[in-house]
Amino acid sequence: MMKVLLHGCNGRMGQVLTRIISETPGMEVVCGVDKNFDRIKNPYPVYESLDKVAESVDVLIDFSNHLCLDDILRYGIEKNVPLVICTTGFSPEEKKRMFEASKKIPILNSSNMSIGITLLLSLVKQAASALYGDFDIEIIEKHHNQKLDSPSGTALMIADAINDSLENGLEYVYGRHSKTQKREKKEIGIHAVRGGAIVGEHDVIFAGPGEIIEISHTALSRDVFAHGAVRAAKYIVGKEAGLYSMKDVIEG
Repeated sequence: MMKVLLHGCNGRMGQVLTRIISETPGMEVVCGVDKNFDRIKNPYPVYESLDKVAESVDVLIDFSNHLCLDDILRYGIEKNVPLVICTTGFSPEEKKRMFEASKKIPILNSSNMSIGITLLLSLVKQAASALYGDFDIEIIEKHHNQKLDSPSGTALMIADAINDSLENGLEYVYGRHSKTQKREKKEIGIHAVRGGAIVGEHDVIFAGPGEIIEISHTALSRDVFAHGAVRAAKYIVGKEAGLYSMKDVIEG
């Protein structure tokens, strides 16, 4: 039985994961950590911080806040526990600290745990390589009105995938409020919409002189991210130290 520590267990995704893992053979949540540790009654003990966790675990899954990263990395290294970090909004400095920690323990990090988004990243790289020059590239992401970071981590993942395929020669433009000049060819436009209960939608537009190609992904429920996290946890346990992604999961 794989024993899971669920960090951020009382948040929206934490509660979805609690349900999905309870339905997954061979896996159980043995404890959770959440700053609002007494807000929800869970079928497992919940602690206010990682330093209070007494249970032995096989993997930590994190859906919390990027400000918790240092505590999570410290716990993983001290306890030699693999980490599945699903939180978004990391700064370049935080990503560097994650990379350094991955030299000691296996860490899987992704801004989007959906298998579909992982495949979309491959598709947009192929499209960008084939179309750029004659086509402009724009990214539109839509999320619920409670999402904290903007643009979404997934939108940035998509932009990075496109830029990597084009030798990192493009510049990101976040919206065009107050701009009075024409669009530059080297731009990737990134636009954020926040409203209602939208789970997550990402549209990548390749607009050419006589045609438009769109590659889109819509998450219909948060279950899709939970299933991806479960699959990632099963993949990362037993792996050597290193920094892994969802691409490794679907190819592994």
